Amino acid sequence: MSPNTDFAAARQAMIDSQLRPQGVSDPAILAAMASVPREEFVPENVRPLAYMDRALDLGDGKAMMPPAALGKLIMELEPRAGERALVVGSGNGYAPRVLEALGVQVDTAAGETRGGKSAYDLILVDGAVEEIPESLAARLGPDGRLGTGVSDNGVTRLAIGRRAGTSFGLRRFADVQLPVLAGFTRPRAFTF
Repeated sequence: MSPNTDFAAARQAMIDSQLRPQGVSDPAILAAMASVPREEFVPENVRPLAYMDRALDLGDGKAMMPPAALGKLIMELEPRAGERALVVGSGNGYAPRVLEALGVQVDTAAGETRGGKSAYDLILVDGAVEEIPESLAARLGPDGRLGTGVSDNGVTRLAIGRRAGTSFGLRRFADVQLPVLAGFTRPRAFTF
């Protein structure tokens, strides 16, 4: 894309050639992603790549999730207007804005959150983790949902966790390439 990129056309191409073909079919999510200008959430030198379906390096150890991965994750989270969400690891604000376009009230945190009194209907980790900290899952309210990429031995899959009473189950559903967020790595075991 050139400096004179037609970003509105690129957004529509993202919807038609990335999101829909990869199973993102919820009309509200498609409309939300079509309404939020993704290029405004990346550094100037990365703007021509804003609508490519890959993770974008934002510098300082931060990355932006590919559009189709984010769309699938949000669709699986099943957000409803009026719900409360926590977006963790969002280095750029795009994912929170998409959720807000769906009528969700959004709080953000740069990294793992501990404690806190807020119970959230959904938590979106904007990147991959090797391990979901219990302190983060504990921030879910009753029947709350958590979405993230889970990296295991270099393979990353999108995953949704649901709180049911005191238990938390995780379902992996799609392979994706996402960088692991700082602070969400599994403690390393001793090796020879």
